[in-house]
Amino acid sequence: MGIWSSLLPYLIGVNSITFLLMGIDKQRAKKQQYRIPERTFWLLAVVGGALGVWLGMKIFHHKTKHITFNIGAPALLVVQIGIIGWYLLYSNH
Repeated sequence: MGIWSSLLPYLIGVNSITFLLMGIDKQRAKKQQYRIPERTFWLLAVVGGALGVWLGMKIFHHKTKHITFNIGAPALLVVQIGIIGWYLLYSNH
């Protein structure tokens, strides 16, 4: 299993946390409370949480009016899937 024994739990964790934070931030937005900074979501997306951001956008209808999120999060997700796919195809695992 190699790298996947560490990478898979990491990806599940970072995406779960990112998704939950999207839900929390949406609730805070509705209540006009202190919000989670957008840079936090971008940082989480860049370190592997792009799926969590994208699912949060779709399920919570959050950040959907932000063009940077509408284009950037799916693009980053495609890049991350591409990297994983490339690794699976071309590495000697």
